[in-house]
Amino acid sequence: MDRDSGSGGPSTPSGPTARLRRRKGSNEAPPEVETNGDRLLFNDRNKKAHEDRQLPGFRLLNWHFFFTVMLFVYGRILSQRLVNTVTMDKFLYKLVGRLIKYHMVTCYFLYIAGFMWFILTLKKKMYKYQFSQYAWTHMILIVTFTQSAFTVANIFEGIFWFLLPASLIVINDIAAYIFGFFFGRTPLIKLSPKKTWEGFIGASFATMISAFVLANIMGRFQWLTCPRKDLSTGWLECDPGSLFKPEYYTVPQWFPEWFPWREISILPVQWHALCLGLFASIIAPFGGFFASGFKRAFKIKDFGDSIPGHGGITDRMDCQMVMAVFAYIYHQSFVVPQSLSIEMIMDQILMNLTFEEQRALYTKLGQIIMEKQFGES
Repeated sequence: MDRDSGSGGPSTPSGPTARLRRRKGSNEAPPEVETNGDRLLFNDRNKKAHEDRQLPGFRLLNWHFFFTVMLFVYGRILSQRLVNTVTMDKFLYKLVGRLIKYHMVTCYFLYIAGFMWFILTLKKKMYKYQFSQYAWTHMILIVTFTQSAFTVANIFEGIFWFLLPASLIVINDIAAYIFGFFFGRTPLIKLSPKKTWEGFIGASFATMISAFVLANIMGRFQWLTCPRKDLSTGWLECDPGSLFKPEYYTVPQWFPEWFPWREISILPVQWHALCLGLFASIIAPFGGFFASGFKRAFKIKDFGDSIPGHGGITDRMDCQMVMAVFAYIYHQSFVVPQSLSIEMIMDQILMNLTFEEQRALYTKLGQIIMEKQFGES
Protein backbone atom coordinates (compact mmCIF):
# COMPACT_ATOMS: atom_id res chain seq x y z
CA MET A 1 0.00 0.00 0.00
CA ASP A 2 1.37 3.40 -0.93
CA ARG A 3 2.21 5.74 1.91
CA ASP A 4 2.99 9.44 1.90
CA SER A 5 6.71 10.04 2.14
CA GLY A 6 7.85 11.13 5.58
CA SER A 7 4.64 10.00 7.23
CA GLY A 8 4.11 7.12 9.56
CA GLY A 9 0.32 7.11 9.54
CA PRO A 10 -2.28 6.24 6.98
CA SER A 11 -2.60 8.23 3.81
CA THR A 12 -4.14 11.65 4.19
CA PRO A 13 -7.26 12.12 2.04
CA SER A 14 -7.07 14.80 -0.58
CA GLY A 15 -9.65 16.90 -2.40
CA PRO A 16 -12.50 19.18 -1.19
CA THR A 17 -13.33 16.93 1.78
CA ALA A 18 -9.81 17.22 3.17
CA ARG A 19 -9.81 20.98 2.75
CA LEU A 20 -13.09 21.24 4.63
CA ARG A 21 -11.74 19.07 7.45
CA ARG A 22 -8.58 21.11 7.76
CA ARG A 23 -10.67 24.29 7.96
CA LYS A 24 -13.01 22.93 10.58
CA GLY A 25 -11.19 24.55 13.47
CA SER A 26 -10.80 27.86 11.64
CA ASN A 27 -13.20 30.78 11.65
CA GLU A 28 -12.60 31.34 7.95
CA ALA A 29 -15.34 30.06 5.70
CA PRO A 30 -14.32 27.74 2.84
CA PRO A 31 -14.04 29.41 -0.54
CA GLU A 32 -16.81 27.28 -2.01
CA VAL A 33 -19.25 28.62 0.55
CA GLU A 34 -17.99 32.20 0.35
CA THR A 35 -18.56 32.47 -3.36
CA ASN A 36 -21.99 30.88 -3.25
CA GLY A 37 -24.01 33.96 -2.36
CA ASP A 38 -27.30 32.43 -3.50
CA ARG A 39 -26.96 29.52 -1.08
CA LEU A 40 -26.13 31.87 1.81
CA LEU A 41 -29.07 34.10 0.95
CA PHE A 42 -31.37 31.07 0.76
CA ASN A 43 -30.13 29.82 4.14
CA ASP A 44 -30.59 33.28 5.69
CA ARG A 45 -34.18 33.41 4.43
CA ASN A 46 -34.92 29.96 5.87
CA LYS A 47 -33.40 30.96 9.20
CA LYS A 48 -35.36 34.21 9.28
CA ALA A 49 -38.63 32.40 8.47
CA HIS A 50 -37.95 29.92 11.29
CA GLU A 51 -37.26 32.73 13.76
CA ASP A 52 -40.37 34.63 12.66
CA ARG A 53 -42.48 31.58 13.46
CA GLN A 54 -41.02 31.56 16.96
CA LEU A 55 -42.04 35.23 17.41
CA PRO A 56 -45.60 35.46 16.06
CA GLY A 57 -46.21 38.96 17.47
CA PHE A 58 -42.96 40.48 16.24
CA ARG A 59 -44.19 41.12 12.68
CA LEU A 60 -47.25 42.85 14.13
CA LEU A 61 -44.90 45.10 16.10
CA ASN A 62 -43.22 46.15 12.84
CA TRP A 63 -46.64 47.13 11.44
CA HIS A 64 -47.25 49.16 14.59
CA PHE A 65 -44.08 51.19 13.98
CA PHE A 66 -45.03 51.49 10.30
CA PHE A 67 -48.43 52.98 11.19
CA THR A 68 -46.94 55.31 13.82
CA VAL A 69 -44.33 56.75 11.46
CA MET A 70 -46.90 57.12 8.67
CA LEU A 71 -49.21 59.02 11.03
CA PHE A 72 -46.39 61.27 12.21
CA VAL A 73 -44.93 62.05 8.79
CA TYR A 74 -48.11 62.56 6.79
CA GLY A 75 -50.07 64.00 9.70
CA ARG A 76 -47.70 66.98 9.69
CA ILE A 77 -48.86 67.81 6.18
CA LEU A 78 -52.49 68.05 7.26
CA SER A 79 -53.65 71.51 8.19
CA GLN A 80 -56.75 73.23 9.45
CA ARG A 81 -57.17 74.79 6.01
CA LEU A 82 -57.62 71.35 4.47
CA VAL A 83 -60.08 70.34 7.19
CA ASN A 84 -62.17 73.46 6.54
CA THR A 85 -62.60 72.57 2.88
CA VAL A 86 -63.00 68.79 3.18
CA THR A 87 -65.75 68.55 5.78
CA MET A 88 -68.59 70.73 7.01
CA ASP A 89 -69.79 68.22 9.63
CA LYS A 90 -69.41 69.83 13.05
CA PHE A 91 -68.53 66.64 14.97
CA LEU A 92 -66.03 65.44 12.35
CA TYR A 93 -64.58 68.94 12.15
CA LYS A 94 -63.90 68.99 15.89
CA LEU A 95 -62.55 65.43 15.87
CA VAL A 96 -60.06 66.09 13.07
CA GLY A 97 -59.15 69.44 14.62
CA ARG A 98 -58.27 67.74 17.92
CA LEU A 99 -56.25 65.08 16.13
CA ILE A 100 -54.21 67.78 14.41
CA LYS A 101 -53.72 69.72 17.64
CA TYR A 102 -52.51 66.68 19.60
CA HIS A 103 -50.84 65.00 16.63
CA MET A 104 -47.28 65.04 17.97
CA VAL A 105 -48.04 63.79 21.47
CA THR A 106 -50.26 61.03 20.02
CA CYS A 107 -47.48 59.80 17.77
CA TYR A 108 -44.96 59.96 20.60
CA PHE A 109 -47.01 57.76 22.93
CA LEU A 110 -47.76 55.35 20.08
CA TYR A 111 -44.01 54.98 19.56
CA ILE A 112 -43.40 54.54 23.32
CA ALA A 113 -46.09 51.85 23.36
CA GLY A 114 -44.25 50.04 20.55
CA PHE A 115 -40.96 50.43 22.41
CA MET A 116 -42.43 48.88 25.56
CA TRP A 117 -44.03 46.15 23.45
CA PHE A 118 -40.62 45.32 22.00
CA ILE A 119 -39.00 45.08 25.46
CA LEU A 120 -41.77 42.84 26.77
CA THR A 121 -41.51 40.45 23.80
CA LEU A 122 -37.75 39.86 24.12
CA LYS A 123 -37.16 36.11 24.16
CA LYS A 124 -34.19 34.20 25.47
CA LYS A 125 -31.71 33.06 22.76
CA MET A 126 -33.45 35.42 20.32
CA TYR A 127 -32.02 38.73 21.57
CA LYS A 128 -29.59 39.26 18.70
CA TYR A 129 -32.20 38.54 16.05
CA GLN A 130 -34.81 40.77 17.71
CA PHE A 131 -32.48 43.73 18.15
CA SER A 132 -31.19 43.42 14.57
CA GLN A 133 -34.79 43.42 13.27
CA TYR A 134 -35.60 46.40 15.50
CA ALA A 135 -32.66 48.31 13.98
CA TRP A 136 -33.61 47.28 10.43
CA THR A 137 -37.20 48.42 10.95
CA HIS A 138 -36.10 51.87 12.10
CA MET A 139 -33.56 52.24 9.31
CA ILE A 140 -36.08 51.32 6.62
CA LEU A 141 -38.71 53.66 8.05
CA ILE A 142 -36.24 56.55 8.19
CA VAL A 143 -35.05 56.02 4.62
CA THR A 144 -38.50 55.52 3.08
CA PHE A 145 -40.97 57.64 5.02
CA THR A 146 -38.72 60.57 5.82
CA GLN A 147 -37.83 61.06 2.19
CA SER A 148 -41.27 60.31 0.78
CA ALA A 149 -42.72 62.92 3.17
CA PHE A 150 -40.57 65.56 1.47
CA THR A 151 -41.97 64.44 -1.88
CA VAL A 152 -45.55 64.97 -0.69
CA ALA A 153 -44.59 68.31 0.87
CA ASN A 154 -43.20 69.43 -2.52
CA ILE A 155 -46.54 68.60 -4.16
CA PHE A 156 -48.36 70.82 -1.66
CA GLU A 157 -46.02 73.68 -2.60
CA GLY A 158 -47.07 73.28 -6.23
CA ILE A 159 -46.86 70.39 -8.69
CA PHE A 160 -43.97 72.25 -10.33
CA TRP A 161 -41.68 71.57 -7.34
CA PHE A 162 -42.35 67.85 -7.62
CA LEU A 163 -42.49 67.42 -11.38
CA LEU A 164 -39.37 69.41 -12.30
CA PRO A 165 -36.93 67.63 -9.90
CA ALA A 166 -38.36 64.22 -10.82
CA SER A 167 -38.04 65.00 -14.53
CA LEU A 168 -34.42 66.11 -14.12
CA ILE A 169 -33.49 62.77 -12.55
CA VAL A 170 -35.07 60.90 -15.47
CA ILE A 171 -33.32 63.12 -18.01
CA ASN A 172 -29.97 62.72 -16.25
CA ASP A 173 -30.34 58.94 -16.18
CA ILE A 174 -31.20 58.74 -19.88
CA ALA A 175 -28.50 61.22 -20.92
CA ALA A 176 -25.85 59.37 -18.89
CA TYR A 177 -26.75 56.14 -20.66
CA ILE A 178 -26.63 57.74 -24.12
CA PHE A 179 -23.33 59.61 -23.60
CA GLY A 180 -21.81 56.60 -21.88
CA PHE A 181 -22.89 54.24 -24.66
CA PHE A 182 -21.41 56.33 -27.48
CA PHE A 183 -18.46 58.07 -25.80
CA GLY A 184 -17.80 56.18 -22.57
CA ARG A 185 -14.19 55.08 -22.09
CA THR A 186 -13.12 55.99 -18.53
CA PRO A 187 -14.75 54.11 -15.60
CA LEU A 188 -16.36 56.40 -13.04
CA ILE A 189 -16.78 54.30 -9.89
CA LYS A 190 -16.11 50.66 -9.00
CA LEU A 191 -19.60 50.14 -7.56
CA SER A 192 -21.06 50.63 -11.06
CA PRO A 193 -18.50 49.45 -13.63
CA LYS A 194 -20.70 50.46 -16.58
CA LYS A 195 -20.82 54.13 -15.55
CA THR A 196 -18.18 56.35 -17.15
CA TRP A 197 -16.83 59.86 -16.72
CA GLU A 198 -17.89 60.73 -20.25
CA GLY A 199 -21.48 59.74 -19.49
CA PHE A 200 -21.42 61.60 -16.17
CA ILE A 201 -20.10 64.87 -17.62
CA GLY A 202 -22.27 64.73 -20.74
CA ALA A 203 -25.37 64.06 -18.65
CA SER A 204 -24.52 67.00 -16.40
CA PHE A 205 -24.55 69.47 -19.30
CA ALA A 206 -27.72 67.93 -20.74
CA THR A 207 -29.47 68.11 -17.36
CA MET A 208 -28.54 71.77 -16.80
CA ILE A 209 -29.84 72.79 -20.21
CA SER A 210 -32.99 70.73 -19.75
CA ALA A 211 -33.61 72.29 -16.33
CA PHE A 212 -33.52 75.81 -17.78
CA VAL A 213 -35.82 74.94 -20.68
CA LEU A 214 -38.26 72.76 -18.70
CA ALA A 215 -38.67 75.41 -16.01
CA ASN A 216 -39.76 77.89 -18.67
CA ILE A 217 -42.25 75.45 -20.22
CA MET A 218 -43.75 74.27 -16.92
CA GLY A 219 -43.83 77.78 -15.52
CA ARG A 220 -46.25 78.83 -18.26
CA PHE A 221 -48.89 76.44 -16.92
CA GLN A 222 -50.57 78.14 -13.97
CA TRP A 223 -52.07 74.95 -12.53
CA LEU A 224 -48.56 73.51 -12.07
CA THR A 225 -47.22 76.44 -10.08
CA CYS A 226 -49.91 77.22 -7.51
CA PRO A 227 -49.67 75.71 -4.01
CA ARG A 228 -52.43 73.19 -3.25
CA LYS A 229 -53.00 74.20 0.36
CA ASP A 230 -56.58 75.36 0.25
CA LEU A 231 -59.04 73.59 -2.01
CA SER A 232 -61.66 76.31 -1.56
CA THR A 233 -59.73 78.69 -3.83
CA GLY A 234 -60.08 76.38 -6.80
CA TRP A 235 -57.45 74.55 -8.81
CA LEU A 236 -57.01 77.08 -11.59
CA GLU A 237 -57.74 80.40 -9.88
CA CYS A 238 -54.61 81.36 -7.99
CA ASP A 239 -51.67 83.73 -8.13
CA PRO A 240 -48.54 81.78 -9.11
CA GLY A 241 -46.28 84.45 -7.62
CA SER A 242 -43.49 86.62 -8.97
CA LEU A 243 -41.23 83.64 -9.69
CA PHE A 244 -43.47 82.62 -12.57
CA LYS A 245 -43.98 86.08 -14.09
CA PRO A 246 -41.64 86.66 -17.04
CA GLU A 247 -38.88 89.26 -16.97
CA TYR A 248 -37.67 90.68 -20.28
CA TYR A 249 -34.02 91.09 -21.24
CA THR A 250 -32.68 92.91 -24.31
CA VAL A 251 -30.41 90.83 -26.52
CA PRO A 252 -26.84 92.25 -26.70
CA GLN A 253 -25.85 93.90 -29.96
CA TRP A 254 -23.01 91.42 -30.56
CA PHE A 255 -25.62 88.70 -31.20
CA PRO A 256 -25.73 87.80 -34.92
CA GLU A 257 -28.38 89.50 -37.04
CA TRP A 258 -29.99 86.21 -38.01
CA PHE A 259 -30.98 85.66 -34.38
CA PRO A 260 -34.80 86.02 -34.49
CA TRP A 261 -35.33 87.67 -31.09
CA ARG A 262 -34.20 91.07 -29.94
CA GLU A 263 -35.83 90.59 -26.52
CA ILE A 264 -35.95 87.41 -24.43
CA SER A 265 -38.38 86.62 -21.62
CA ILE A 266 -37.03 84.54 -18.74
CA LEU A 267 -38.92 83.37 -15.68
CA PRO A 268 -37.05 84.02 -12.40
CA VAL A 269 -37.69 80.41 -11.43
CA GLN A 270 -35.41 79.31 -14.27
CA TRP A 271 -32.37 80.49 -12.30
CA HIS A 272 -33.50 78.31 -9.40
CA ALA A 273 -33.99 75.45 -11.85
CA LEU A 274 -30.30 75.65 -12.73
CA CYS A 275 -29.43 74.92 -9.09
CA LEU A 276 -31.80 71.94 -9.10
CA GLY A 277 -30.23 70.74 -12.34
CA LEU A 278 -26.73 71.06 -10.87
CA PHE A 279 -27.72 68.92 -7.89
CA ALA A 280 -29.54 66.37 -10.08
CA SER A 281 -26.47 65.91 -12.26
CA ILE A 282 -23.70 65.84 -9.61
CA ILE A 283 -25.07 64.82 -6.20
CA ALA A 284 -28.27 62.85 -6.88
CA PRO A 285 -26.47 60.04 -8.82
CA PHE A 286 -24.79 59.08 -5.56
CA GLY A 287 -28.18 57.79 -4.46
CA GLY A 288 -27.89 55.31 -7.31
CA PHE A 289 -24.33 54.42 -6.26
CA PHE A 290 -25.58 53.80 -2.73
CA ALA A 291 -28.27 51.46 -4.06
CA SER A 292 -25.69 49.65 -6.21
CA GLY A 293 -23.45 49.07 -3.21
CA PHE A 294 -26.40 47.85 -1.18
CA LYS A 295 -27.39 45.34 -3.86
CA ARG A 296 -23.83 44.11 -4.21
CA ALA A 297 -23.58 43.61 -0.46
CA PHE A 298 -26.57 41.25 -0.58
CA LYS A 299 -25.65 39.75 -3.98
CA ILE A 300 -28.86 40.73 -5.74
CA LYS A 301 -29.27 42.27 -9.17
CA ASP A 302 -32.42 44.34 -8.61
CA PHE A 303 -34.76 45.19 -5.76
CA GLY A 304 -37.70 43.70 -7.66
CA ASP A 305 -39.02 42.62 -11.05
CA SER A 306 -42.17 44.70 -11.51
CA ILE A 307 -40.65 46.56 -14.50
CA PRO A 308 -39.30 44.02 -17.04
CA GLY A 309 -35.64 44.69 -17.75
CA HIS A 310 -35.40 47.53 -15.22
CA GLY A 311 -36.01 45.84 -11.85
CA GLY A 312 -38.57 47.09 -9.36
CA ILE A 313 -40.02 50.46 -8.43
CA THR A 314 -37.25 50.98 -5.86
CA ASP A 315 -34.63 50.58 -8.59
CA ARG A 316 -36.17 53.56 -10.41
CA MET A 317 -36.48 55.70 -7.26
CA ASP A 318 -32.99 55.45 -5.76
CA CYS A 319 -32.00 58.95 -6.95
CA GLN A 320 -35.50 60.44 -6.77
CA MET A 321 -35.57 60.29 -2.98
CA VAL A 322 -32.32 62.24 -2.60
CA MET A 323 -33.57 64.80 -5.11
CA ALA A 324 -36.93 65.22 -3.36
CA VAL A 325 -35.29 66.11 -0.04
CA PHE A 326 -32.99 68.66 -1.68
CA ALA A 327 -35.85 70.23 -3.66
CA TYR A 328 -37.86 70.77 -0.47
CA ILE A 329 -34.92 72.17 1.51
CA TYR A 330 -33.92 74.44 -1.38
CA HIS A 331 -37.50 75.69 -1.79
CA GLN A 332 -37.86 76.49 1.92
CA SER A 333 -34.42 78.12 2.15
CA PHE A 334 -34.16 80.16 -1.06
CA VAL A 335 -37.62 80.40 -2.63
CA VAL A 336 -40.17 80.87 0.16
CA PRO A 337 -40.07 84.49 1.41
CA GLN A 338 -38.59 84.69 4.89
CA SER A 339 -40.57 87.75 5.95
CA LEU A 340 -44.15 87.51 7.18
CA SER A 341 -46.88 87.95 4.59
CA ILE A 342 -50.66 88.22 4.72
CA GLU A 343 -50.95 84.65 3.48
CA MET A 344 -48.64 83.34 6.20
CA ILE A 345 -50.49 85.22 8.94
CA MET A 346 -53.83 83.96 7.65
CA ASP A 347 -52.47 80.42 7.62
CA GLN A 348 -51.46 80.70 11.26
CA ILE A 349 -54.85 82.13 12.22
CA LEU A 350 -56.76 79.37 10.47
CA MET A 351 -54.52 76.63 11.82
CA ASN A 352 -54.14 77.68 15.45
CA LEU A 353 -57.29 79.62 16.41
CA THR A 354 -60.72 78.18 17.05
CA PHE A 355 -63.78 79.52 15.24
CA GLU A 356 -64.77 81.62 18.27
CA GLU A 357 -61.25 83.05 18.53
CA GLN A 358 -61.23 83.85 14.83
CA ARG A 359 -64.56 85.67 15.18
CA ALA A 360 -63.24 87.62 18.20
CA LEU A 361 -60.14 88.57 16.21
CA TYR A 362 -62.31 89.69 13.30
CA THR A 363 -64.40 91.90 15.61
CA LYS A 364 -61.33 93.38 17.26
CA LEU A 365 -59.66 94.15 13.94
CA GLY A 366 -62.89 95.81 12.74
CA GLN A 367 -62.91 98.08 15.79
CA ILE A 368 -59.23 99.02 15.31
CA ILE A 369 -59.77 99.83 11.62
CA MET A 370 -62.85 101.92 12.38
CA GLU A 371 -61.00 103.89 15.07
CA LYS A 372 -58.11 104.59 12.69
CA GLN A 373 -60.50 105.73 9.96
CA PHE A 374 -62.27 108.13 12.30
CA GLY A 375 -58.93 109.35 13.66
CA GLU A 376 -57.60 110.14 10.18
CA SER A 377 -60.78 111.92 9.18
